Amino acid sequence: MYLKYFYDNKLAQASYMVGCQKTGEAAVIDPSRQVDEYTAAAEEQGFTITAALETHIHADYVSGSRELSSRTGAVIYHSVEGAENGGYDFPDEEKTKGMKEGDKIEVGNTWMEVLHTPGHTPEHVSFLLTDGANPDKPIGIFTGDFVFVGDVGRPDLLEKSVGVKDSAKEGAEQMFASLKKFKQLDDYLQIWPGHGAGSSCGKALGAVPTSTVGYEKLFNPALQPDKEEEFIDFLLDGQPEPPSYFGKMKEINVGRVPLLSSIEQPVRYSYNAGQIEKLAEDKNVMVVDTRSPAAYAGGSAEGTVNIALEGPFLEWMGWLADYEADLYFITEEKDQQDILQALAKIGLDNVKGFFSPKTLKGSGLRTYENVSASDLSEKDSIQVADVRFDDEWKTAHIPGAVHIKLNELQKKGEKKLSKDKPVAVHCETGVRSAIAASILLNQGFDVKNLQHGFQEWKKAELAVTS
Repeated sequence: MYLKYFYDNKLAQASYMVGCQKTGEAAVIDPSRQVDEYTAAAEEQGFTITAALETHIHADYVSGSRELSSRTGAVIYHSVEGAENGGYDFPDEEKTKGMKEGDKIEVGNTWMEVLHTPGHTPEHVSFLLTDGANPDKPIGIFTGDFVFVGDVGRPDLLEKSVGVKDSAKEGAEQMFASLKKFKQLDDYLQIWPGHGAGSSCGKALGAVPTSTVGYEKLFNPALQPDKEEEFIDFLLDGQPEPPSYFGKMKEINVGRVPLLSSIEQPVRYSYNAGQIEKLAEDKNVMVVDTRSPAAYAGGSAEGTVNIALEGPFLEWMGWLADYEADLYFITEEKDQQDILQALAKIGLDNVKGFFSPKTLKGSGLRTYENVSASDLSEKDSIQVADVRFDDEWKTAHIPGAVHIKLNELQKKGEKKLSKDKPVAVHCETGVRSAIAASILLNQGFDVKNLQHGFQEWKKAELAVTS
């Protein structure tokens, strides 16, 4: 038996390849859309990829099962459990096969037993893997977004991201029942989860890539409550706000993911700053400047949004981009392919063009000032905008600050802030506030940026409240 682990740091997402050296067959569990890494691994081992297995309809990235099937001829295995709540909808011509509790999926002389493990989603399944060389006992379980290292999948995404009323509590009840089943598994079994630390599919995922059933039973906080009501309260409490693009991922991943070969390739334009500003006036266009916050502060084109490539670029593209808009990027030519590949992971395929940062040199560009915590504390004439998330704000914030989450700033900035005096914007460390500064500039505010964020404010031992 062959087992290979693939991990995408940008999405904290794991996928796996299981192969049989004797027959030359292989399967990929929860493939991402960038399938070259799977085909390269298969070629290296002399495998033919015959199956792509889905644990559930993903909310945080675009599934690569259809892409992998189109490249290799692999059959797409998908859950038919929980179909009354929606389920998959692949095109009729696709090579697909539904699977349910107790089904056996063979990959040469290895096989996987399907376990229905709802909770994160109604259709969710896990795969209990057995090596044909030791057929009496399974070796481990692919848990997808069911059980993570140190956490379990959140049950509230259908309600918060898709709008299915009361599904969070129902999902928590299903998760409690699924974990009862999980606790009956042998302690020695390895666990191969679908995500690691940093994923928004849970609230406290561990950074260790794998674990065992026994270890999680002992130390996973979500597996400690014995009473259902106590478990539900624990699971629903403190879940982070899901990124706004999660609902779109659910819509795409039911089965009709566009093939990468069908996507129109963007063009590199030689526009000047004025032409870029004119383009950005179109409400159906988003122009993203990927330069560093320092470079952007020193001069930027009107209407652009500063999401730096060196940072949580993909995360905030998902939060802020309109999936119906035409996307353009100010970036170095060497970074174009990386941007396209990153955006494809979350289905932002509508990239129309690129511009050179060299067009943003000279006079006539707008600027903003970075300020220190001590400078800000001495200026009563400045209003403070805090763009952190709710939990951060509730823990502690600057007295008198106006709270507007970054993902809501575009809609609420002009409603909650005054243009009669400057706005000093901040987040926790200065990354999000740089994005916010560009949005506030577009809204016509006189902007200052607390460069190192609330951390600098606290370090200076200035006043806070909660």
